[in-house]
Amino acid sequence: MRAWWAIGVAGLAALPPALAQQAQDGALPSVYVTAQRRAEPLQEVPFNVSVLGGEALDVLAASGRDLRYLASRMPSLHIESDFGRSFPRFYLRGLGNTDFDLNAAQPVGIVYDDVVQENPLLKSFPLFDLQQVELLRGPQGSLFGRNAPAGVVKFDSVRPAFRTEGYANAAYGSDEMRNLDGAFNTPLGETLALRVSLLSQHRGNRVFNDRPNAATTEFEGYHDNAARVQLLYQPNSAFSALLNGHGRRMGGRATLFRANILQKGSNALAPGFDYASLPTDGMNHQSLKTNGASLRLRWQFDGLSLHAISGWERARFYSRADVDAGFGSLAHPPMGPGRIPFPSETADALPKHRQLTQEVRLESDPAQVWSWLAGVYGFSEKIRVDSFSFDTFNGNRQNAYAWQEQDSRSLAAFGAVSWRARPGLLLRAGLRYTKDRKDFVAARPQAAPGASPIARLEAAPRGNDFSWDLGATQALSPDSHVYARLATGYRAPSIQGRILFGNSLSVARAEQARSWEAGWKQDLMQRRARLGLAVFRYTIDDMQLTAGSGVVNQNRLVNAARVRGQGAEVEWLMRPNSEWTASVGASYNATSIRDAGLFVLPCGNGCTVLDPRGTAPNNVFIDGNPLPRSPRWIANATLRYSRPWRNGELFAYADWAYRGKYNFFLYEAVEYKARPLLDGGLRLGYRDRGERFEVAAFVRNAANRLVAVAAIDFNNFTGVVNEPRSYGVQVKFTY
Repeated sequence: MRAWWAIGVAGLAALPPALAQQAQDGALPSVYVTAQRRAEPLQEVPFNVSVLGGEALDVLAASGRDLRYLASRMPSLHIESDFGRSFPRFYLRGLGNTDFDLNAAQPVGIVYDDVVQENPLLKSFPLFDLQQVELLRGPQGSLFGRNAPAGVVKFDSVRPAFRTEGYANAAYGSDEMRNLDGAFNTPLGETLALRVSLLSQHRGNRVFNDRPNAATTEFEGYHDNAARVQLLYQPNSAFSALLNGHGRRMGGRATLFRANILQKGSNALAPGFDYASLPTDGMNHQSLKTNGASLRLRWQFDGLSLHAISGWERARFYSRADVDAGFGSLAHPPMGPGRIPFPSETADALPKHRQLTQEVRLESDPAQVWSWLAGVYGFSEKIRVDSFSFDTFNGNRQNAYAWQEQDSRSLAAFGAVSWRARPGLLLRAGLRYTKDRKDFVAARPQAAPGASPIARLEAAPRGNDFSWDLGATQALSPDSHVYARLATGYRAPSIQGRILFGNSLSVARAEQARSWEAGWKQDLMQRRARLGLAVFRYTIDDMQLTAGSGVVNQNRLVNAARVRGQGAEVEWLMRPNSEWTASVGASYNATSIRDAGLFVLPCGNGCTVLDPRGTAPNNVFIDGNPLPRSPRWIANATLRYSRPWRNGELFAYADWAYRGKYNFFLYEAVEYKARPLLDGGLRLGYRDRGERFEVAAFVRNAANRLVAVAAIDFNNFTGVVNEPRSYGVQVKFTY
């Protein structure tokens, strides 16, 4: 890390935002995406793709927030976390996974610089010096494959170029927030080019514990440093090799669980809630280290191109928090803010992790009437997870320990063919065969009080699947396209081996997705406006869901016989003149669990359950419930105004994101419905005419709206709230 920083500090400045690269006539720029593993116009892709880049990313990242700031910034996308900055959980069109175990498999694939990031910790790598973010909705089995029945979020870094350029960006704000990022690019001769990208984020503690002799007294501070070095070797147009090395070091506090901030019989925050205060007797700490490298090789032949992509990733993690979020002692049982039946202080660690991926792909010339691609893919991951419990009333000493190890392997062969059947009509078909295996073992050498040790528990699920898709795009005119698509998707069998407080592990069968969608993409007003509409419907068989365990801090996996979802998405971008730019996006997602025999254990704290009771004590049926953490409504809007001033422009940029209510858990309860949240920001600044200098002031969560976004249900009415208002100033240079 020090070496990378030393290289990077030598030449920092800022690249012009991609959204500012307008055509000379003022029309919106053409958008190219790699959603189908090759660069092509967005209008020709036969499914709904959203693209975010340039100024939009700069605005959202300025306050030092992690990648959860993308939530609701594109239709149908939601992101949340029970681990803070380190463990994002993605939801697309309502499909996601609430499992908090460190080997959890998600149905939304994350691809960073053409490498799948399987483990949730790898998915949290910070966003900086990006070319663009692509959101691919619907099953992406035939081309991306790895656990992507809901879709893919694709991050593409700015690649090295054979010119000298760079940028430096610095922001300072409330709560001692410091956000620094930059990059420099330089040729190293006629065949080599180097790009170094750096990020450093810091925030001071802003929540405090005034309890005497408390184990941790300050919370929510962090420092997060990341770097990426890319070396491009391109001796001629027929061959290129891109080496990518990246790493991250993050340390600070874990997510803050706040005891009894939800009122019984209501989902409102308790009266007198104070964001800056947290009385607790547990410890709180989190650290994450990741390293990775990839090598992308490309050979160009006569009408063919061959790609080989090799990836290696590694992660180390530790997170400890007071889950009951209260305080007490042996002499004075835990009363806390409200009733806390028993203490719960736990930690999770990832002491060993390694991921290897390899893809080889052969493509024909996409400009031909018939074009095709075919490839093979291999995935290997080895992981160890340690889980700990601590005796809060006895010096926070460890009183239970369990471990689990998982070895996952996947092999796949895939292919796709496109046919330009007639002018304006493009037909596409794709197929993928995937074979998965997992070998799992867990043990509990140190049992919690009242339990017994477990020597060994094993599981070895296997899965295989044929995924396919059929799509068509018809050009009604050069500026108008309609499309339709049928697709299937697959998620490999999953294992939940968190046995710290329980005696069994759970295995979920592979899930199968079937989806159809249709849409319309239109350029308007002489390409000064762009409209996209999509409608969709899907069915998931044997969907993997995560259920709680009543009064025990433990999850278990279950399969729902069927889940159905349907909805619509709209995106509108308009630039009527050089002064105004506006965008609006919205989505409606209705999901429903269809399994009359599926029941779960609800809360263990006496919450107000709304579901019908099951046949066994404390069980409730969840047939007909929506998927958890799945907002039905998501919307966003931006408005930018600028006017010339001296040798540049003054600008104002406002952005708003809305997400509707959702259930925290599989069952429905009055207390565990997240309230709607409207999160807005404002940015005022000056940019010179050559876009080499920019200064701006900003505010995030301008309305300072605070709501519970997550909860713990086995002990008390513990909740997690969103981030409060933040503000600051930003300066950016470019050359």
